[in-house]
Amino acid sequence: MLSRLSLTWTDVLVPALVLVLGVFELVVYAPPGLALAIGLETVACLLLVWRRHHPIVTGVGASIANAALPFVGPEIDDVAVPIFIGVLIAYSLGRWVTDYWGLVGLAAFMLGILVDYLWADDRVHNVTDFFFVAAFVAPPYIFGRVTRRLAVTTELLRQQQELVKREAVRDERDRIARELHDVIAHSISAMVVQTAAAQDLVRSDPDRAEEALANVASTGRRALSETGRLLHVIRDADDELGLSPAPGLADLPELVESFRRQGLHVDLAVEGDLGGMPAGVDVSAYRIVQEALTNAARYAADRAVGLQVACSSGQLRIGTSNLSGGSTGLGSGLGLVGLAERVHLLGGTLRHGPSAYGRFDLEVSIPLPEGQA
Repeated sequence: MLSRLSLTWTDVLVPALVLVLGVFELVVYAPPGLALAIGLETVACLLLVWRRHHPIVTGVGASIANAALPFVGPEIDDVAVPIFIGVLIAYSLGRWVTDYWGLVGLAAFMLGILVDYLWADDRVHNVTDFFFVAAFVAPPYIFGRVTRRLAVTTELLRQQQELVKREAVRDERDRIARELHDVIAHSISAMVVQTAAAQDLVRSDPDRAEEALANVASTGRRALSETGRLLHVIRDADDELGLSPAPGLADLPELVESFRRQGLHVDLAVEGDLGGMPAGVDVSAYRIVQEALTNAARYAADRAVGLQVACSSGQLRIGTSNLSGGSTGLGSGLGLVGLAERVHLLGGTLRHGPSAYGRFDLEVSIPLPEGQA
């Protein structure tokens, strides 16, 4: 029911609590016209359920019901819950009205109080009573305006952050596509060379020709696999020349050494044979290690990180662990967004976050083709 009316539990809960408090107060006080007084407070609280969707209408309506109370029984200074209703009206007019038209609803509320003072209250009044009413109506209205401004600013920041993340993912996908493009081009070139060699050997050395053709088939299957990944990413219109070969895990020692020269102590542990992997996995694994070490260089409290790269049981596992400094530093977190995109395209999993003893751990697991590990 609430979802069909576009209401939240907060929309209903706050007026319901005020109504319960008001009914309890009226029943204990037992003024003349008790039933009518309860009815008017019920009408005011029911209207305020829709305060987010129709703040001016519900505010004016609740103000009229609130102002009518002294005419049916309880004196204006005998009950306190109408003050809570007025505070809720004022806050809603400030929080949910986009411009300053909420002041119209606030003026209607003040007009209702003036009517009560003139025709329903026998006491002598002066201008100080106006300031008394304004003293408990103005602060919730101003607080509502401030809350609205903060909510709008927060939503704009969230949208901007989402846009930046989407751009980061797109840039990373473009980068992956360029690398896979180079990998596929290399595979096709290798197939052409191996096929030409098989043609030369088919009569003089059939066994070697058969071996060359088997290599062609194996390279072709890998190229098809990389093509499948390539179809999931978007190529950049401005292609790169690709004059330098794509890096891979064979370049891992050089990569680690470059970070050590920057002052990061890297404790490297390698398990299993990292050679002969599909080219797309090889390039992406290198990039994953590169990004993980970059994060460690930024945030490791003691400028030290443990790096493990293991290939076993059909899985390539990459893990880093460093002492957390307890702050996020100056980074945007977009490096992890791009890293997650790489791992997702390879069908792997990524886990990262704080662990015991104040450390930050990052773990990546990438499945390898059958018989690869």
